[in-house]
Formats: sequence, C-alpha cells, structure tokens
Amino acid sequence: MSVRSSPTLSRQGSIRSLIPARIDRLGWAPFHTRMVLALGTAWVLDGLEITIAGAIAGILTEPATLGLTVTQVASIATVYLIGEVFGALFFGRLSDALGRRNLFLFTLGVYLVGNALTAFTWGSGPGALAFLYLTRFVAGAGIGGEYAAINSAIDEMIPAKYRGRVDVAVNGTYWLGALLGTLGTFVLLNQVEVSLGWRLGFLLGPVLGLLIWRLRRHLPESPRWLIIHGREREAEANIAFIEREVEEAGQTLAPVDPGRTIEIHPAERHGYLSLLRVLFTDYPARAVLGATLMITQSFLYNAIFFTYALVLTRFYGVDSAAAPLYLIAFAVGNLAGPLLLGTLFDTLGRKPMIAGTYLVSGGLLAVTAFLFDAGALTATTQTIAWSMIFFFASAGASAAYLTVSEIFPLEVRAQAIAVFFAIAQCFGAIGPVFYGRLIGEGEDPDKLFMGYLVGAGAMIVGGLVEAWLGVPAEQRALEDVAAPLSAVDGALPAVTATKPELD
Repeated sequence: MSVRSSPTLSRQGSIRSLIPARIDRLGWAPFHTRMVLALGTAWVLDGLEITIAGAIAGILTEPATLGLTVTQVASIATVYLIGEVFGALFFGRLSDALGRRNLFLFTLGVYLVGNALTAFTWGSGPGALAFLYLTRFVAGAGIGGEYAAINSAIDEMIPAKYRGRVDVAVNGTYWLGALLGTLGTFVLLNQVEVSLGWRLGFLLGPVLGLLIWRLRRHLPESPRWLIIHGREREAEANIAFIEREVEEAGQTLAPVDPGRTIEIHPAERHGYLSLLRVLFTDYPARAVLGATLMITQSFLYNAIFFTYALVLTRFYGVDSAAAPLYLIAFAVGNLAGPLLLGTLFDTLGRKPMIAGTYLVSGGLLAVTAFLFDAGALTATTQTIAWSMIFFFASAGASAAYLTVSEIFPLEVRAQAIAVFFAIAQCFGAIGPVFYGRLIGEGEDPDKLFMGYLVGAGAMIVGGLVEAWLGVPAEQRALEDVAAPLSAVDGALPAVTATKPELD
C-alpha cells in the first residue's frame, strides 16, 4: 500500500492508523541526524553540568568567590540531585499529558535559566546561599525533565532498526559533556581570574543550550503520541513532513504493509496511578528488570565517578590539582563504549548485549579490586583499568535507559522513565557516601577492596537479571514490545505481544 493512499482513518470513535509502520520503515536521513543532534544534547549538558560543579566545588570555599564552607559546597550536588528527581517526575507526567515537543522545549528553557542564574550568585551569607541552592535546584529540574521527554521522543521517532544504537549512543554522550567540562574548567580556573572563572564555567552549559534551541524549535511532535491522543490530522501532517524530508534526501519510500494497521481509542490522560497499575499488574517482571538495571548501574557509577579523585590523591599520591586530568581518560572510555558497541544492541540483540556488558564490567571490576588490594596498580594503570571497565559499563548503563523507555506502553512511557530515573538517582546517592567512608584518609586499602567487590557484585546481579527477564526488543515496533493501553482488543498486528509473559 502506498503511504500516500493510507491516511489515518476514524471509525466509531476509534482511530485506525499505519503511522507506527510508516515511521519504522524509513531509512536513515538528515532529518534523523538533526533530531539526534538537537535532542541528544540533554546528556551532554548533564555531563557538562556535573563535571563543572565538581571541578568548581573547591574554588567556592575561597573568600574571592563565595566563601562557602565545605559542608555547604558538598550540599550543592545534593540539591542538584533533588532537583533532577523532582524534574523527572514532574515533567515526565507533563510529557505524557502535553506532548514530547512541548516539554523538550520547556525543560531546556528551565535548565538555561537555572544555570545562567547560578553564575550570577553574588555576595555571601544566607541570602546568597539560598539563591545558589535555588538555581541549582532549577537547573537540576530542567535536566531531570529532559531525560523523560527526550528518551520518549527519540524512541518514538527513530525507526525500529536503528532505535537501540541511537538511544545507547545518545545516552553515552553524557561523557562528551564530562570531557568538555573537564577541559573547560581546567582552562578557566587556570587562565582566568578565579572570581570570574567559576562564573564563566557555569555559563558554558547555557551557551551550548542556546546553540541547539533553534534546532529543537523546528522538530515536529511525535506522530505516535499525537495519534494516541486523538490528534490524527496533526499526526498525519507530521509523518508526512518526516517522509518528505526522507524523500528529499534521495530515498524511495518502501510500501507499507496494511497488516501493520493499529486501531486505538484516543487515550485519556494517564497519571502515576495508571503507571503503578501497569508496573505491578500488567508488567511486574519488566518493572523488576528496569529497577534492577537502573539501580545497579547508578550505584556503580556514582560510587566510582564521585570518589575517583579521592582514590587518586589518597592511595596514589596524585596532586589534587592534577586529579581532574585523569578524568579525561576515564571519560574517553565511557564515551567510546556506547559509540562502538551501540550497533550490536540492534544486531546481536538486547538481552545478550545488556547482560554481557553488565557481566563483563562487573568481572573486570572484581579483577581490578584484587590488583588494587595487592598493590599492583599505579595511578596510571588504575585509570586505564577504570577506562576498560566503563567502556562496557557505559554501554550497559545507556542500554538501561533504553530498556525502561521501550518496554512500557506509550501512554505512560515518559512517566516510566521518570520513575526509574528517580529510583536510580536515590539509590545511586548511596554510593558516594558508602565509598567515601571506605576511602577515609587512605589508610586501609582492604576496606576499599571490599567496596569494589560490592560494586562488581551489583553489576553482575544486573547482568543475571537481564539474562533472566530481558525483553528482546531489537528491531521490533514499540507497539509490538508493549501494546498501547488504548489499543482496541484484537486490532493490533498479530505479532504484538500484549502480555509480558510472552517475552
């Protein structure tokens, strides 16, 4: 059937549509590249933000800046984390209710305002501290909202055969932000007067955000979201716009199988109560899978990332001023993993790749723990070991976000991402505290050795759960992975798995 002769149809209050099939049969085109560039910057911004905040933390205790205490500086990260959790839950709900495009424009604006205002924190005393914390909370809320809206938009608009590699690569670009943040703050804090350098550091993110604002403004709303909400004319216009972009790139559109028609009743708004029913009644195994993958990777990442400088300075004698430079190699390994392994998540499949990356990274961390305990590592070899471990762990962690965004129905997708992100962040916050106590003053490596084994065990558990409960979602339409809540019974393509037990 020609796509031009298969408009979305209404019948007895329901909508019959080929839009999901029309999206999934598209080849890669400049439109998709533009969309990834415009939306994928969310993770770059988050990596940039956290790296800059960490690098600048010590500077904010100096009288020439804000003169904060160590406890007040340490609380900045906590406030940002709380903002991320709030933003994910609040904006995730709105993304499912109001649309992906509305939210990924708004959340970027929230982040830009919050971060830019941070740079203009002035003076000292309770008022200045309260203003600083407020701006960090707002910036965190914007980034938290980005995760939910953007993962949803990418998964719903990228053709199924590319969805895994794109999502894994985009999530992995967090480490591009970490690289930019490391290099940027190293230059600013060493080449610019300290009272100005830290402010310019916090403005790096908003400058990058403004550069991609124009790209986002010209992206269409997800046709899948529109059709589920009964806005069939807009959905038809948006899919036609995307198809024209693909054709203008020189591609010939393949025919669409009329057997891929879906029929749905336009959805009412679904809140977190609907999500809880989906998680605990319809998809309990998937809920366990998503929570396990997100918690284990977050625990490991926060444990290592937020304490690596302490390990280098207290066990290997690295100067504190040079410690951030070791992050470059660490970040390169984290960035390379998703970019180089991403295609395999679509070809070899989700279960073997996610389970494999979790198990391999956990095993490598265990080996490194024994080498550390034996005193066989130096600062350089420790960093190389971390880079190897997180080459695999980063790809697995990125795939955890992919998993929670594609295994639940469209109507609650952004809220599902938000809930699992919030759970992961809360559990991940335990890591730095736990490992910080084990590190202490660097007097007892045996304690950290046991801590590394705990981290390795967490990743191995995640890999085993994926091998047991993982969903083979590679190259499958989202509607086949999880039927929409508004689908008319018996009106979905025959291959659709309507119950999780079929996976």
